[in-house]
Amino acid sequence: ITTGGTGITGRDVTPEAFKRVLEKEIEGFGELFRMLSYRTIGTSTMQSRAIGGVADGTYLFALPGSTGACKDAWDDILLFQLDARHRPCNLVELMPRLKEHLKAA
Repeated sequence: ITTGGTGITGRDVTPEAFKRVLEKEIEGFGELFRMLSYRTIGTSTMQSRAIGGVADGTYLFALPGSTGACKDAWDDILLFQLDARHRPCNLVELMPRLKEHLKAA
């Protein structure tokens, strides 16, 4: 989990760096983050390029740099998706299958 660099200024390059290493992007993470963030910051959420994905069997998440945004991402999304007890499904139960493509080669 990283923080910062997910905005739209010239120095905000975290999403581009992530996309260079991600094998699969979890598009729903950014979409859900912006939806939930809208409750707090309104339309300013459109400036966030929070991103999540998988690289070499590891989940990667890039969160905005603000403390509030990090708290929202953890409390409203990651806390549940990184808990094997969360139902109906969670990211933890998928972990054993994240490297399946490497075994097939």
